[in-house]
Amino acid sequence: MLPNGMTSQQACSGFKNLGQCVAAIHVSNNLKIPFDDLKAKMTGDNTESLGKSIYELKPDADAKTEAAKATKQAKKNISETQS
Repeated sequence: MLPNGMTSQQACSGFKNLGQCVAAIHVSNNLKIPFDDLKAKMTGDNTESLGKSIYELKPDADAKTEAAKATKQAKKNISETQS
């Protein structure tokens, strides 16, 4: 699910936590938003929430629903790796 040539450490650097990173990866894949664009919105100088980042990058998407969906997917992924 990561962009080609990107390690998980590179992908997640700058995010507040693993869940936020994994949710962003899911949004990128679910909505076909370039991960680098999403990451820049969420980890740059003026950080934005996942929902606001979705809204700005793909205004026609239901940002609140998509953020909740990706967060749920991320929680499931993380719990599966910890069991």
